[in-house]
Amino acid sequence: MKAKRILITGGAGFVGSHTADALLGAGHEVRIFDNLTPQVHKDGRFSYIPKGAEFVIGDMRDKSQVDRAVKNIDVIFHLAAAVGVGQSMYQISEYTATNNLGTANLFQAILDTRSQPEKIVVASSMSIYGEGKYLCSECGEVAPSARPLSQMKAKQWETVCPTCGQALFPVPTREDKPLQCTSIYALSKKDQEEMTLLLGRTYGIPAVALRYFNIYGTRQSLSNPYTGVAAIFASRLMNGKSPIIFEDGQQMRDFVSVHDITNANLLAMEKSGADGKAVNIGSGQPVTINEVAAELGRALGVTATPEITGKYRAGDIRHCFADISTATQFLGYQPKTGLREGIAELVAWLESQQASDNVDEAMERLNAHGLVA
Repeated sequence: MKAKRILITGGAGFVGSHTADALLGAGHEVRIFDNLTPQVHKDGRFSYIPKGAEFVIGDMRDKSQVDRAVKNIDVIFHLAAAVGVGQSMYQISEYTATNNLGTANLFQAILDTRSQPEKIVVASSMSIYGEGKYLCSECGEVAPSARPLSQMKAKQWETVCPTCGQALFPVPTREDKPLQCTSIYALSKKDQEEMTLLLGRTYGIPAVALRYFNIYGTRQSLSNPYTGVAAIFASRLMNGKSPIIFEDGQQMRDFVSVHDITNANLLAMEKSGADGKAVNIGSGQPVTINEVAAELGRALGVTATPEITGKYRAGDIRHCFADISTATQFLGYQPKTGLREGIAELVAWLESQQASDNVDEAMERLNAHGLVA
């Protein structure tokens, strides 16, 4: 592929920095646009701006800064976002301004500067599904709504069929499942996705929305208590504390290595098959939260028993894992990093890191807003 001039919003972050490395390695020119938010970048410092990349400090909420960032760019990876389900429920304006307005500013800047990008890839999220897909032995495929509060208070964690009341069996979630956002974060990611695809169609810009599932790996912030669960668990274990697990720990997710996410990003740029589509990017393999905690403890050589709270958080769902057949068909995507291999790499990296455990403080804030019960 001919060398491209590429903008990565949020390019100093977890996924952005890995993507920048891969793009530079493939011979492309990379411009990173990032505000170095202290919650992710301690003291506003960055660690992973690769040599050879142009770094522009800026905020998606400031359109004049975005105007300058999009000039003379061929491809845009829009990864900048405020991340975290729980925090989004009490920092509503912050998440909406960063994610929704930030994406609006990106497209307004493209129009106002008469930029002509060849492709836009936006980071969407599995959170927009709400609950995943299920099977009922009586009613067939079911896409249940959020579990009612009465059920959660009774600690009856599993989803039930809304028609016949029987327990449901989780199955891989396809892109055609109805979207049922259960948090402000999810709602903002849905808006980012739909705005990108809509304006891409309107203005003839090939656009792809990649619905990332639970990403883990090196460079994930270890001091951000609202980041991915693998990093949160690792931070607790490194500080001699037990991982905190909600409900009973048997909820299933899809953990995907940042290397597979990076590969998917490049495939979405290079191939046209997924243009105009929203595509799941995961491992395709369900794993329970308890299993993730156990695997991390084993790899770290720590025997701390997880604290299974029996509590629930507003916005949490029970099961959701990816059907990746669309990504395979249209992008040629195949995950290459298994969970044990990926966690081994993460743990090797952790040996050179210091993690500030801020989970207790985050829990106090969630409790203060009535978001944990």
